[in-house]
Amino acid sequence: MSIEELEVEIKKLALRDRAALAKWVVESLDELSASEIEALWIEKAEHRLDELEQGLVAEIPAEDVLRRARAAIS
Repeated sequence: MSIEELEVEIKKLALRDRAALAKWVVESLDELSASEIEALWIEKAEHRLDELEQGLVAEIPAEDVLRRARAAIS
């Protein structure tokens, strides 16, 4: 079944059923193992460190980040 055919069938479902299906689909995206998640975080951290060491990004003190975050939500 193609994506287009699947979309047609899904649109025939009641709203409550479509919502349940959407919830299931989103939850199914989180099926990585703990070691896979850890490997992705390590890869991301190494990438960000490389950017910092190459001068592509600037360091921002944690105090500034927290101050900006608090200001954004207040």
